[in-house]
Amino acid sequence: MSPENVDVETVGVDRATDAAAPLLLAGARIPGRDGRADVHVVDGVITAIAPAAERAAPAGARRLELDGRHVVPGLHDRHVHFSQWAMWSRRLDLAGVGSAAAAAALVAASVDHGAAEVVGGGYRDGLWPDTPSRALLDAVSGDVPVVLIAGDLHACWLNSAAARRHGVEHLAGESGVLREDDCFRLTRELDDVADDVLDGWVAEAAAAAAARGVVGITDYEMRWNRDDWARRAASGFDTLRVSFGIYTQHLERAIGEGMRTGDLVRGTGGLVSVGGYKVITDGSLNTRTAWCYDRYPGLGDDEHPYGLATVPYDELAPLMRRAHLAGITPAVHAIGDRANAAVLDAYEAVGCTGSIEHAQLLRHEDVERFARLGIVASVQPEHAMDDRDVADRYWAGRTDRAFMLAELAAAGVDLALGSDAPVAPLDPWVAISAAVGRTRDGREPWHPEQAIEARAALAASTGGRGAEVTVGAPADLAVIELDPLAASVDELRRMPVAMTFLGGRITHDAR
Repeated sequence: MSPENVDVETVGVDRATDAAAPLLLAGARIPGRDGRADVHVVDGVITAIAPAAERAAPAGARRLELDGRHVVPGLHDRHVHFSQWAMWSRRLDLAGVGSAAAAAALVAASVDHGAAEVVGGGYRDGLWPDTPSRALLDAVSGDVPVVLIAGDLHACWLNSAAARRHGVEHLAGESGVLREDDCFRLTRELDDVADDVLDGWVAEAAAAAAARGVVGITDYEMRWNRDDWARRAASGFDTLRVSFGIYTQHLERAIGEGMRTGDLVRGTGGLVSVGGYKVITDGSLNTRTAWCYDRYPGLGDDEHPYGLATVPYDELAPLMRRAHLAGITPAVHAIGDRANAAVLDAYEAVGCTGSIEHAQLLRHEDVERFARLGIVASVQPEHAMDDRDVADRYWAGRTDRAFMLAELAAAGVDLALGSDAPVAPLDPWVAISAAVGRTRDGREPWHPEQAIEARAALAASTGGRGAEVTVGAPADLAVIELDPLAASVDELRRMPVAMTFLGGRITHDAR
Protein backbone atom coordinates (compact mmCIF):
# COMPACT_ATOMS: atom_id res chain seq x y z
CA MET A 1 0.00 0.00 0.00
CA SER A 2 1.54 3.31 -1.02
CA PRO A 3 1.07 6.37 1.18
CA GLU A 4 -0.66 8.17 -1.66
CA ASN A 5 -3.52 5.68 -1.42
CA VAL A 6 -4.01 6.06 2.32
CA ASP A 7 -6.96 8.16 3.40
CA VAL A 8 -9.02 8.65 6.52
CA GLU A 9 -12.20 7.08 7.76
CA THR A 10 -14.59 9.01 9.95
CA VAL A 11 -16.59 6.05 11.24
CA GLY A 12 -15.99 2.40 11.87
CA VAL A 13 -14.84 -0.18 14.38
CA ASP A 14 -11.37 0.02 15.89
CA ARG A 15 -9.95 -2.94 14.00
CA ALA A 16 -6.94 -3.22 16.28
CA THR A 17 -9.18 -5.13 18.67
CA ASP A 18 -11.16 -7.30 16.23
CA ALA A 19 -8.86 -10.32 16.22
CA ALA A 20 -8.16 -10.37 19.96
CA ALA A 21 -9.11 -13.66 21.60
CA PRO A 22 -11.21 -13.66 24.81
CA LEU A 23 -9.02 -13.11 27.83
CA LEU A 24 -9.33 -13.44 31.59
CA LEU A 25 -6.88 -11.49 33.72
CA ALA A 26 -7.25 -13.30 37.01
CA GLY A 27 -6.39 -12.11 40.50
CA ALA A 28 -5.73 -8.46 39.67
CA ARG A 29 -5.75 -5.56 42.06
CA ILE A 30 -7.49 -2.36 40.99
CA PRO A 31 -5.88 0.65 42.71
CA GLY A 32 -8.38 2.23 45.06
CA ARG A 33 -10.49 -0.93 45.42
CA ASP A 34 -10.37 -3.65 48.04
CA GLY A 35 -9.64 -7.30 47.26
CA ARG A 36 -8.72 -8.97 44.02
CA ALA A 37 -10.68 -8.92 40.80
CA ASP A 38 -10.88 -10.70 37.48
CA VAL A 39 -10.85 -8.55 34.37
CA HIS A 40 -12.79 -10.07 31.47
CA VAL A 41 -11.88 -9.08 27.91
CA VAL A 42 -13.78 -9.97 24.72
CA ASP A 43 -12.92 -8.62 21.27
CA GLY A 44 -10.33 -6.36 22.83
CA VAL A 45 -12.83 -4.63 25.13
CA ILE A 46 -13.25 -4.94 28.90
CA THR A 47 -16.62 -6.64 29.38
CA ALA A 48 -16.59 -7.20 33.14
CA ILE A 49 -14.59 -6.51 36.29
CA ALA A 50 -15.74 -8.89 39.00
CA PRO A 51 -14.49 -10.16 42.35
CA ALA A 52 -11.98 -12.95 41.79
CA ALA A 53 -13.56 -16.28 40.71
CA GLU A 54 -17.08 -14.90 41.10
CA ARG A 55 -17.90 -14.75 37.40
CA ALA A 56 -17.37 -17.43 34.75
CA ALA A 57 -14.67 -16.71 32.20
CA PRO A 58 -15.71 -15.84 28.64
CA ALA A 59 -16.06 -18.91 26.45
CA GLY A 60 -12.70 -20.03 25.14
CA ALA A 61 -10.87 -17.38 27.15
CA ARG A 62 -7.16 -17.52 27.76
CA ARG A 63 -6.48 -17.24 31.49
CA LEU A 64 -3.55 -15.17 32.76
CA GLU A 65 -2.77 -15.19 36.48
CA LEU A 66 -1.74 -11.76 37.66
CA ASP A 67 -1.09 -12.87 41.25
CA GLY A 68 -2.19 -9.65 42.85
CA ARG A 69 -0.44 -7.26 40.47
CA HIS A 70 -2.11 -3.91 39.92
CA VAL A 71 -3.95 -3.09 36.69
CA VAL A 72 -4.35 0.49 35.45
CA PRO A 73 -5.40 1.97 32.11
CA GLY A 74 -2.58 1.94 29.58
CA LEU A 75 -0.53 5.12 29.53
CA HIS A 76 -0.45 7.81 26.86
CA ASP A 77 2.28 10.36 26.27
CA ARG A 78 0.47 13.46 25.10
CA HIS A 79 3.47 15.18 23.48
CA VAL A 80 6.42 13.48 21.77
CA HIS A 81 8.71 13.95 18.78
CA PHE A 82 8.94 10.27 18.08
CA SER A 83 11.45 10.10 15.24
CA GLN A 84 13.81 12.39 17.11
CA TRP A 85 13.35 10.28 20.23
CA ALA A 86 14.18 7.16 18.22
CA MET A 87 17.35 8.85 16.90
CA TRP A 88 18.43 10.38 20.20
CA SER A 89 20.32 7.38 21.61
CA ARG A 90 22.34 7.25 18.39
CA ARG A 91 23.69 10.77 18.87
CA LEU A 92 26.43 12.16 21.07
CA ASP A 93 24.91 12.57 24.52
CA LEU A 94 25.46 16.06 25.92
CA ALA A 95 23.00 15.85 28.82
CA GLY A 96 24.51 17.19 31.99
CA VAL A 97 27.46 18.88 30.24
CA GLY A 98 28.37 21.90 32.38
CA SER A 99 30.10 24.24 29.93
CA ALA A 100 30.72 24.97 26.28
CA ALA A 101 34.31 23.84 26.77
CA ALA A 102 33.16 20.49 28.18
CA ALA A 103 30.84 20.00 25.22
CA ALA A 104 33.71 20.73 22.84
CA ALA A 105 35.86 18.14 24.64
CA LEU A 106 33.23 15.47 23.99
CA VAL A 107 33.14 16.49 20.33
CA ALA A 108 36.93 16.19 20.18
CA ALA A 109 36.75 12.64 21.51
CA SER A 110 34.18 11.70 18.85
CA VAL A 111 36.33 13.18 16.08
CA ASP A 112 39.38 11.32 17.43
CA HIS A 113 37.42 8.09 17.08
CA GLY A 114 36.99 8.68 13.36
CA ALA A 115 33.50 10.20 13.15
CA ALA A 116 32.68 11.53 9.67
CA GLU A 117 30.04 13.82 11.16
CA VAL A 118 29.15 14.54 14.76
CA VAL A 119 25.51 15.04 15.70
CA GLY A 120 24.89 15.51 19.40
CA GLY A 121 21.98 16.49 21.57
CA GLY A 122 20.85 17.37 25.04
CA TYR A 123 23.00 20.33 26.03
CA ARG A 124 21.47 23.04 28.23
CA ASP A 125 23.52 26.21 28.19
CA GLY A 126 21.33 28.46 30.31
CA LEU A 127 23.69 28.20 33.29
CA TRP A 128 27.00 27.67 31.48
CA PRO A 129 29.89 29.91 32.63
CA ASP A 130 31.04 30.28 29.00
CA THR A 131 29.26 30.72 25.70
CA PRO A 132 29.10 28.61 22.52
CA SER A 133 31.12 29.75 19.53
CA ARG A 134 31.97 28.42 16.10
CA ALA A 135 35.65 28.90 16.84
CA LEU A 136 35.47 26.65 19.90
CA LEU A 137 34.01 23.77 17.88
CA ASP A 138 36.28 24.44 14.90
CA ALA A 139 39.35 24.06 17.12
CA VAL A 140 38.44 20.48 18.03
CA SER A 141 36.74 19.29 14.82
CA GLY A 142 38.56 20.68 11.79
CA ASP A 143 36.67 19.79 8.62
CA VAL A 144 34.32 17.31 10.35
CA PRO A 145 30.80 18.81 10.43
CA VAL A 146 29.37 19.16 13.94
CA VAL A 147 25.75 19.90 14.85
CA LEU A 148 24.78 19.94 18.52
CA ILE A 149 21.05 20.18 19.31
CA ALA A 150 19.93 21.81 22.55
CA GLY A 151 18.01 19.71 25.03
CA ASP A 152 14.91 21.86 24.47
CA LEU A 153 15.15 21.41 20.63
CA HIS A 154 14.89 25.18 20.11
CA ALA A 155 18.56 25.86 19.36
CA CYS A 156 21.48 24.12 17.70
CA TRP A 157 25.21 24.89 17.72
CA LEU A 158 27.28 24.34 14.56
CA ASN A 159 30.90 24.45 13.58
CA SER A 160 31.99 26.08 10.31
CA ALA A 161 32.02 22.81 8.37
CA ALA A 162 28.41 22.10 9.30
CA ALA A 163 27.37 25.68 8.56
CA ARG A 164 28.86 25.32 5.05
CA ARG A 165 27.33 21.89 4.47
CA HIS A 166 23.84 23.10 5.39
CA GLY A 167 24.15 26.50 3.74
CA VAL A 168 23.59 28.53 6.91
CA GLU A 169 26.89 30.41 7.26
CA HIS A 170 25.02 33.69 6.92
CA LEU A 171 22.71 32.71 9.80
CA ALA A 172 25.07 31.06 12.24
CA GLY A 173 27.36 34.02 12.86
CA GLU A 174 30.32 33.84 15.21
CA SER A 175 28.35 31.96 17.85
CA GLY A 176 27.40 29.16 15.46
CA VAL A 177 24.00 29.03 17.17
CA LEU A 178 20.71 28.83 15.28
CA ARG A 179 17.46 29.39 17.16
CA GLU A 180 13.79 28.66 16.59
CA ASP A 181 12.73 28.35 12.91
CA ASP A 182 16.32 28.34 11.63
CA CYS A 183 17.09 25.51 14.04
CA PHE A 184 13.93 23.61 13.14
CA ARG A 185 14.78 23.70 9.43
CA LEU A 186 18.23 22.27 10.08
CA THR A 187 16.86 19.61 12.43
CA ARG A 188 14.47 18.45 9.71
CA GLU A 189 17.45 17.98 7.38
CA LEU A 190 19.20 15.85 10.00
CA ASP A 191 16.05 13.79 10.44
CA ASP A 192 16.03 12.87 6.73
CA VAL A 193 16.99 9.24 7.34
CA ALA A 194 16.12 6.39 4.95
CA ASP A 195 12.60 5.15 5.71
CA ASP A 196 13.58 1.57 6.42
CA VAL A 197 16.33 2.63 8.81
CA LEU A 198 14.19 5.14 10.65
CA ASP A 199 11.25 2.73 10.86
CA GLY A 200 13.51 0.15 12.48
CA TRP A 201 14.59 2.68 15.10
CA VAL A 202 10.97 3.71 15.64
CA ALA A 203 9.97 0.08 16.21
CA GLU A 204 12.69 -0.26 18.87
CA ALA A 205 11.57 2.94 20.58
CA ALA A 206 7.95 1.79 20.52
CA ALA A 207 8.87 -1.51 22.16
CA ALA A 208 10.75 0.39 24.86
CA ALA A 209 7.70 2.59 25.41
CA ALA A 210 5.43 -0.46 25.71
CA ALA A 211 7.82 -1.79 28.36
CA ARG A 212 6.89 1.29 30.44
CA GLY A 213 3.15 0.64 30.09
CA VAL A 214 2.64 3.01 27.15
CA VAL A 215 -0.19 2.24 24.72
CA GLY A 216 -0.45 5.56 22.88
CA ILE A 217 1.38 8.72 21.87
CA THR A 218 0.67 12.06 20.26
CA ASP A 219 3.47 12.61 17.75
CA TYR A 220 4.47 16.18 16.89
CA GLU A 221 7.23 15.56 14.39
CA MET A 222 7.48 18.40 11.85
CA ARG A 223 6.80 16.06 8.94
CA TRP A 224 3.85 14.95 6.86
CA ASN A 225 3.22 12.36 9.55
CA ARG A 226 0.26 10.63 7.96
CA ASP A 227 2.41 8.88 5.37
CA ASP A 228 5.12 7.88 7.84
CA TRP A 229 2.71 6.17 10.21
CA ALA A 230 0.61 4.66 7.41
CA ARG A 231 3.77 3.12 5.96
CA ARG A 232 4.77 1.70 9.32
CA ALA A 233 1.33 0.25 9.97
CA ALA A 234 1.28 -1.32 6.50
CA SER A 235 4.61 -2.95 7.34
CA GLY A 236 3.28 -4.46 10.56
CA PHE A 237 3.77 -1.79 13.21
CA ASP A 238 1.17 -2.51 15.90
CA THR A 239 2.75 -1.53 19.22
CA LEU A 240 1.12 1.84 19.95
CA ARG A 241 -1.87 3.95 19.11
CA VAL A 242 -0.60 7.09 17.37
CA SER A 243 -2.26 10.46 16.96
CA PHE A 244 -0.19 12.72 14.71
CA GLY A 245 0.02 16.49 14.59
CA ILE A 246 -0.27 18.75 11.56
CA TYR A 247 1.94 21.85 11.23
CA THR A 248 1.23 25.08 9.38
CA GLN A 249 3.27 24.06 6.34
CA HIS A 250 0.92 21.08 5.90
CA LEU A 251 -2.37 22.59 7.06
CA GLU A 252 -3.84 23.32 3.62
CA ARG A 253 -2.90 19.86 2.39
CA ALA A 254 -4.61 18.26 5.39
CA ILE A 255 -7.73 20.35 4.86
CA GLY A 256 -7.72 19.56 1.15
CA GLU A 257 -7.59 15.84 1.92
CA GLY A 258 -10.52 16.11 4.31
CA MET A 259 -8.65 15.30 7.50
CA ARG A 260 -10.39 15.96 10.79
CA THR A 261 -9.10 15.48 14.30
CA GLY A 262 -9.99 12.02 15.56
CA ASP A 263 -10.39 10.41 12.13
CA LEU A 264 -8.77 7.00 11.81
CA VAL A 265 -6.33 6.58 8.95
CA ARG A 266 -7.62 3.85 6.68
CA GLY A 267 -5.48 0.74 6.45
CA THR A 268 -3.74 1.21 9.81
CA GLY A 269 -5.82 -1.23 11.84
CA GLY A 270 -7.43 1.58 13.79
CA LEU A 271 -4.12 2.46 15.41
CA VAL A 272 -3.33 5.75 13.64
CA SER A 273 -5.53 8.82 13.87
CA VAL A 274 -5.45 12.47 12.90
CA GLY A 275 -4.42 14.72 15.77
CA GLY A 276 -4.42 18.47 16.18
CA TYR A 277 -3.04 21.53 14.41
CA LYS A 278 0.32 22.31 16.01
CA VAL A 279 1.57 25.87 15.89
CA ILE A 280 4.58 27.16 17.83
CA THR A 281 4.03 30.70 19.12
CA ASP A 282 7.20 31.27 21.15
CA GLY A 283 10.50 29.66 22.08
CA SER A 284 11.75 27.99 25.26
CA LEU A 285 13.15 28.90 28.64
CA ASN A 286 16.66 27.47 28.29
CA THR A 287 17.11 29.19 24.91
CA ARG A 288 15.71 32.38 26.51
CA THR A 289 13.17 32.74 23.74
CA ALA A 290 9.97 31.95 25.67
CA TRP A 291 7.87 35.11 25.27
CA CYS A 292 7.41 36.81 28.65
CA TYR A 293 6.10 40.04 30.14
CA ASP A 294 9.36 40.54 32.06
CA ARG A 295 12.88 40.83 30.67
CA TYR A 296 15.42 38.05 30.83
CA PRO A 297 18.26 39.25 33.05
CA GLY A 298 21.54 39.82 31.25
CA LEU A 299 20.10 40.09 27.72
CA GLY A 300 20.57 43.29 25.74
CA ASP A 301 17.95 45.02 23.62
CA ASP A 302 19.39 43.39 20.49
CA GLU A 303 18.98 39.90 21.96
CA HIS A 304 15.16 39.68 22.24
CA PRO A 305 15.18 40.40 25.98
CA TYR A 306 11.51 39.43 26.38
CA GLY A 307 11.77 36.29 24.26
CA LEU A 308 10.22 35.78 20.85
CA ALA A 309 6.67 35.78 19.53
CA THR A 310 7.34 33.46 16.60
CA VAL A 311 3.79 33.73 15.19
CA PRO A 312 2.21 37.20 15.53
CA TYR A 313 -1.30 37.31 16.95
CA ASP A 314 -2.76 38.68 13.72
CA GLU A 315 -1.54 35.52 11.99
CA LEU A 316 -2.23 33.10 14.83
CA ALA A 317 -5.96 33.67 15.25
CA PRO A 318 -6.76 33.28 11.51
CA LEU A 319 -4.68 30.09 11.33
CA MET A 320 -6.46 28.63 14.35
CA ARG A 321 -9.83 29.62 12.88
CA ARG A 322 -8.95 28.01 9.55
CA ALA A 323 -8.05 24.75 11.29
CA HIS A 324 -11.06 24.81 13.60
CA LEU A 325 -13.59 25.39 10.81
CA ALA A 326 -12.08 22.42 8.95
CA GLY A 327 -12.48 20.18 12.00
CA ILE A 328 -8.82 20.17 13.07
CA THR A 329 -8.40 21.02 16.74
CA PRO A 330 -5.65 23.53 17.58
CA ALA A 331 -2.76 22.40 19.80
CA VAL A 332 -0.73 25.54 20.39
CA HIS A 333 2.78 25.74 21.85
CA ALA A 334 3.16 28.49 24.46
CA ILE A 335 5.76 28.59 27.24
CA GLY A 336 6.16 32.19 28.42
CA ASP A 337 3.36 33.99 30.29
CA ARG A 338 2.91 36.54 27.51
CA ALA A 339 2.65 33.78 24.89
CA ASN A 340 0.08 31.90 26.96
CA ALA A 341 -2.01 35.02 27.41
CA ALA A 342 -1.92 35.71 23.67
CA VAL A 343 -2.92 32.15 22.81
CA LEU A 344 -5.83 32.31 25.26
CA ASP A 345 -6.85 35.57 23.57
CA ALA A 346 -6.81 33.75 20.23
CA TYR A 347 -8.88 30.85 21.55
CA GLU A 348 -11.43 33.29 22.89
CA ALA A 349 -11.56 35.20 19.60
CA VAL A 350 -11.94 32.02 17.52
CA GLY A 351 -14.47 30.49 19.90
CA CYS A 352 -13.03 27.00 19.88
CA THR A 353 -11.43 24.62 22.32
CA GLY A 354 -8.11 22.85 22.04
CA SER A 355 -4.90 22.63 24.02
CA ILE A 356 -1.96 24.74 25.01
CA GLU A 357 1.19 22.68 24.81
CA HIS A 358 3.61 23.31 27.72
CA ALA A 359 1.89 26.22 29.57
CA GLN A 360 5.01 26.61 31.67
CA LEU A 361 4.71 30.18 32.96
CA LEU A 362 1.26 31.66 33.53
CA ARG A 363 -0.36 34.66 35.11
CA HIS A 364 -2.75 33.67 37.89
CA GLU A 365 -5.64 35.36 36.08
CA ASP A 366 -5.03 33.20 33.02
CA VAL A 367 -5.61 29.98 34.96
CA GLU A 368 -9.27 30.89 35.23
CA ARG A 369 -9.35 31.54 31.49
CA PHE A 370 -8.02 28.03 30.79
CA ALA A 371 -10.95 26.66 32.75
CA ARG A 372 -13.61 28.99 31.35
CA LEU A 373 -12.56 28.41 27.74
CA GLY A 374 -12.20 24.64 28.17
CA ILE A 375 -8.54 24.59 27.09
CA VAL A 376 -6.52 21.48 27.90
CA ALA A 377 -3.19 22.14 29.63
CA SER A 378 -0.83 19.68 27.94
CA VAL A 379 2.11 19.79 30.33
CA GLN A 380 5.41 18.02 30.91
CA PRO A 381 6.15 17.82 34.66
CA GLU A 382 9.71 16.54 34.22
CA HIS A 383 10.59 19.85 32.55
CA ALA A 384 10.16 21.46 35.95
CA MET A 385 12.88 19.16 37.28
CA ASP A 386 15.18 19.88 34.32
CA ASP A 387 14.55 23.63 34.33
CA ARG A 388 14.22 24.53 38.01
CA ASP A 389 17.67 26.13 38.29
CA VAL A 390 17.35 27.92 34.93
CA ALA A 391 13.92 29.17 35.97
CA ASP A 392 15.24 30.41 39.30
CA ARG A 393 17.77 32.50 37.38
CA TYR A 394 15.80 33.77 34.38
CA TRP A 395 12.30 33.79 35.90
CA ALA A 396 13.45 34.99 39.31
CA GLY A 397 10.54 36.13 41.47
CA ARG A 398 8.02 34.43 39.20
CA THR A 399 8.63 30.71 39.73
CA ASP A 400 5.54 30.45 41.93
CA ARG A 401 3.74 30.77 38.56
CA ALA A 402 5.83 28.13 36.78
CA PHE A 403 4.49 24.64 36.07
CA MET A 404 1.34 25.40 38.07
CA LEU A 405 -0.22 21.93 38.00
CA ALA A 406 -2.07 22.16 41.31
CA GLU A 407 -3.56 25.57 40.56
CA LEU A 408 -4.69 24.47 37.11
CA ALA A 409 -6.22 21.27 38.51
CA ALA A 410 -7.97 23.14 41.33
CA ALA A 411 -9.53 25.47 38.75
CA GLY A 412 -10.99 22.49 36.89
CA VAL A 413 -8.59 22.60 33.96
CA ASP A 414 -8.14 19.30 32.14
CA LEU A 415 -4.50 18.25 32.50
CA ALA A 416 -2.74 15.95 30.02
CA LEU A 417 0.77 14.82 30.91
CA GLY A 418 3.55 14.12 28.45
CA SER A 419 7.32 14.16 28.00
CA ASP A 420 8.12 16.23 24.89
CA ALA A 421 10.61 13.42 24.19
CA PRO A 422 13.49 13.70 23.54
CA VAL A 423 13.42 16.79 25.79
CA ALA A 424 12.52 14.41 28.64
CA PRO A 425 12.36 10.61 28.56
CA LEU A 426 9.33 8.97 26.99
CA ASP A 427 8.26 7.41 30.28
CA PRO A 428 4.93 8.48 31.84
CA TRP A 429 6.05 7.19 35.23
CA VAL A 430 8.79 9.82 35.21
CA ALA A 431 6.18 12.50 34.47
CA ILE A 432 3.83 11.17 37.14
CA SER A 433 6.62 11.14 39.72
CA ALA A 434 7.61 14.73 38.88
CA ALA A 435 3.99 15.87 39.06
CA VAL A 436 3.45 14.23 42.45
CA GLY A 437 6.79 14.98 44.11
CA ARG A 438 8.25 18.03 42.33
CA THR A 439 11.66 16.52 43.07
CA ARG A 440 14.40 14.36 41.59
CA ASP A 441 17.79 13.08 42.70
CA GLY A 442 17.08 13.67 46.37
CA ARG A 443 16.72 17.46 46.08
CA GLU A 444 14.21 19.42 48.08
CA PRO A 445 10.87 19.66 46.28
CA TRP A 446 10.62 22.73 44.06
CA HIS A 447 7.43 24.67 44.75
CA PRO A 448 5.70 21.66 46.32
CA GLU A 449 2.50 23.69 46.58
CA GLN A 450 2.05 22.96 42.85
CA ALA A 451 2.24 19.17 43.26
CA ILE A 452 -0.83 17.07 42.45
CA GLU A 453 -2.00 13.76 43.91
CA ALA A 454 -1.04 10.45 42.34
CA ARG A 455 -4.61 9.68 41.26
CA ALA A 456 -4.83 12.98 39.38
CA ALA A 457 -1.41 12.47 37.77
CA LEU A 458 -2.34 8.94 36.68
CA ALA A 459 -5.68 10.10 35.28
CA ALA A 460 -3.85 12.79 33.29
CA SER A 461 -1.59 10.11 31.77
CA THR A 462 -4.14 7.71 30.28
CA GLY A 463 -5.47 9.57 27.26
CA GLY A 464 -8.76 10.47 28.90
CA ARG A 465 -9.45 7.03 30.38
CA GLY A 466 -9.13 8.17 34.00
CA ALA A 467 -7.24 6.47 36.81
CA GLU A 468 -9.25 3.21 36.91
CA VAL A 469 -10.00 0.51 34.38
CA THR A 470 -13.67 0.49 33.42
CA VAL A 471 -16.11 -1.83 31.69
CA GLY A 472 -16.67 -0.92 28.06
CA ALA A 473 -13.23 0.60 27.54
CA PRO A 474 -10.66 -0.88 25.16
CA ALA A 475 -8.39 -3.35 26.93
CA ASP A 476 -5.41 -1.01 26.75
CA LEU A 477 -3.85 -1.88 30.07
CA ALA A 478 -0.68 -1.69 32.12
CA VAL A 479 0.00 -4.35 34.74
CA ILE A 480 2.34 -3.00 37.41
CA GLU A 481 4.02 -4.37 40.51
CA LEU A 482 3.18 -1.56 42.95
CA ASP A 483 0.06 0.35 43.91
CA PRO A 484 0.53 3.72 42.17
CA LEU A 485 -1.69 5.45 44.71
CA ALA A 486 0.52 4.34 47.61
CA ALA A 487 3.98 4.29 45.98
CA SER A 488 6.65 6.78 46.96
CA VAL A 489 7.87 9.40 44.53
CA ASP A 490 11.01 7.37 43.82
CA GLU A 491 8.97 4.17 43.38
CA LEU A 492 6.70 5.94 40.90
CA ARG A 493 9.71 7.04 38.86
CA ARG A 494 11.02 3.46 38.67
CA MET A 495 7.61 1.73 38.54
CA PRO A 496 8.11 -1.94 37.52
CA VAL A 497 5.80 -2.80 34.61
CA ALA A 498 4.99 -6.48 34.27
CA MET A 499 2.74 -6.44 31.20
CA THR A 500 1.18 -4.08 28.69
CA PHE A 501 -1.90 -4.83 26.60
CA LEU A 502 -3.15 -3.01 23.51
CA GLY A 503 -6.72 -3.97 22.67
CA GLY A 504 -6.28 -7.16 24.71
CA ARG A 505 -3.10 -8.08 22.86
CA ILE A 506 0.18 -8.33 24.78
CA THR A 507 2.79 -5.80 23.68
CA HIS A 508 5.12 -6.29 26.65
CA ASP A 509 5.54 -9.18 29.08
CA ALA A 510 8.24 -9.15 31.77
CA ARG A 511 6.65 -11.62 34.19
